[in-house]
Amino acid sequence: MTTIDWDATADSFDLEPDHGLLDPAVRAAWAGRLTDWLPGEPSRVLDLGCGTGSLSLLAAEQGHQVTAVDLSPRMAALAGTKLAGTGAEVLVGEAGRPPVGERTFDVVLARHVLWLLPDPEETLRHWSSLLRPGGRLVLVEGVWSGSGLPASRLITALAPLTERVHHERLSADPALWGRAVDDERYALIARTAEPRRHTEVVDVHLILRRGEEVLLARRAGTGYGDGLLNGPSGHVESGEDVRTAMIREAFEEIGVRLTPDDLRVALVMQHRGPAGQPRIGWFFEAEYGAGGEPYNREPHKCSGLSWHPFSALPDDMVAYCRAAIDAYRAGERFVIHWHKNDDPIAHTPNGPDRATPLPATTTGGTPA
Repeated sequence: MTTIDWDATADSFDLEPDHGLLDPAVRAAWAGRLTDWLPGEPSRVLDLGCGTGSLSLLAAEQGHQVTAVDLSPRMAALAGTKLAGTGAEVLVGEAGRPPVGERTFDVVLARHVLWLLPDPEETLRHWSSLLRPGGRLVLVEGVWSGSGLPASRLITALAPLTERVHHERLSADPALWGRAVDDERYALIARTAEPRRHTEVVDVHLILRRGEEVLLARRAGTGYGDGLLNGPSGHVESGEDVRTAMIREAFEEIGVRLTPDDLRVALVMQHRGPAGQPRIGWFFEAEYGAGGEPYNREPHKCSGLSWHPFSALPDDMVAYCRAAIDAYRAGERFVIHWHKNDDPIAHTPNGPDRATPLPATTTGGTPA
């Protein structure tokens, strides 16, 4: 596919496969713009409708790994010659659906290409799917005597696909065109969301033992698992470590004043509730008598406390808590408990086991 540029000498378009970049001053102007638009570090750039590869060459000279695509075998051959020795790849194919398979790129670059395609909005959706997280679309377009794409249309189309769009007017810079122009020419640099660090809620749970019994609380008025039994538990607050959070929650919920020496780590579980978000649960064991006699300090969240034998746990428990206590009794210390979206919150006797114990090292010391 060739690109089209306005011919200042006539009311027509002139086929300009080199984007006017044979002029050293124009070439330098575009090199400067690409420096601003492309990432500062070496990146994978997909140049669509590359023509003879002039923009691809500028990107390659700036250290980027370029894949160039053009519909015309002749143009692709010329681009291949121009890009020889740069490590760039040149492919023959449609700009709207480039033949790149499952590969993704840091940048999708297209100049005066999108307006020639039958469905620009659908093309942008596909191009966005070719970007890695944090990637960017660099689009140079314009409107010439009623033909082309106004920037407002593309900005609207890009809004749901990208995190932010930068609009840069190019008409006022004659160095880019080798002459003054009075039509609408612009660049849009649309960035996708940066990869976000994985974050999870951290909660703490108390396995309070009285010999071979465990203390459970019946949830009420919380909006989650109400009517079911669960161990004393709560979320880690900002600035807390898990042990401090467990001591605080134990006092707030059952009135026992535990010390760090009273607590032992029973197990750590990564859990996902039905259709919920993952979270990390730290389960601590403590012995009855440490910190005083437990009692219900939160009657607005708990309808009562009760002791239950480990060997005969009730069925009406929160599945998360039941899975953790079962794993604890089995001697497991690290567990993944992953509900499917249609699973119930409650423990289901004889239901599918969603707990996956993870093996822990037993060697200690320095690995051989």
